Amino acid sequence: MSKILITGGAGFIGSHVVRHFLKKYQDYKIFNLDSLTYAGNLENLKDVENLKNYHFVKGDIVDEDFIFNLFEKEKFDKVIHLAAESHVDRSISNPLQFVQTNVIGTVNLLNAAMKVWQKDFSDKLFFHVSTDEVYGSLGDSGYFTEETPYDPKSPYSASKAASDHFVRAYYNTYGLPVVISNCSNNYGPNQFPEKLIPLFINNIINKKPLPVYGKGDNVRDWLYVGDHAKAIDVICHKGKAGETYNVGGDNEWKNIDLIRTLCQITDKKLQRDEGESEKLITFVKDRAGHDKRYAIDASKIKKELQWKPEYDFKNGLEKTIDWYLSNEEWLENVTSGDYQKYYEKQYIKR
Repeated sequence: MSKILITGGAGFIGSHVVRHFLKKYQDYKIFNLDSLTYAGNLENLKDVENLKNYHFVKGDIVDEDFIFNLFEKEKFDKVIHLAAESHVDRSISNPLQFVQTNVIGTVNLLNAAMKVWQKDFSDKLFFHVSTDEVYGSLGDSGYFTEETPYDPKSPYSASKAASDHFVRAYYNTYGLPVVISNCSNNYGPNQFPEKLIPLFINNIINKKPLPVYGKGDNVRDWLYVGDHAKAIDVICHKGKAGETYNVGGDNEWKNIDLIRTLCQITDKKLQRDEGESEKLITFVKDRAGHDKRYAIDASKIKKELQWKPEYDFKNGLEKTIDWYLSNEEWLENVTSGDYQKYYEKQYIKR
């Protein structure tokens, strides 16, 4: 029975990956390693937590001894590494935390895999899940490919770029079998409401201001999280060691257009007057170093691994809004305490 370690499996993307693997591969043992920071929430996995092939492990990837002992005990066959500090604004406030988790934590995992696998790498894989933000910013045209030079602009993207480089270095230096994916913005159920879509859905529900950076003309490529989970599955089982795969939704939106669409759909579902929530839009000082545009060329994974996004964006968005409207208790549980303090600092006082 294959043993797969998924780091950050209680977070947004991680919980969807854990659930996908548990339901599809019942002959795998899935280990979910998460330190349960503010964005890690075991409520995300209530529907699978009692499955016999699921094991939750609380721990921090920054703890070198803990990580080695875990690898030594369980002898994992594959690692899907999703654990990361991921919010750009938080990285601007506290860069060192991002270095510790995203760089040191990744190297700890790489070292543990090296020591425990002891260069017998047959049927082993270290899969590092990364972001398109490592490539920097695009102008009005063009797309990120797997050959695009790295040009990170924020402490977050710099820390992810560094971790990507370490993963490739372990492949080139030691022969550790690795794959890397760089994905565009994800959306869907269970996403912590510091990210744009759940933040604005939550604020629309509660009739709070909708803080838009700058003029709202920054462009992002959006991918439904379920499609990302399927891409991770395909790369894990069919990807070639040493390769990088870009994962995108072919779905570019200006932030302001996306926000207005969110307002329109949510108002309709809440039976509010047309345009009511758009009045909540408030333009705030732009984020430092705010990248203008991200856009992914995902032709490699489509051609070589036969993956493509399945969710139409409007349908995916409606499904996402419906989930948050049906799970207001979940929202209330996560939007309290430290998050409220952070939110006030980040947006209200700008």
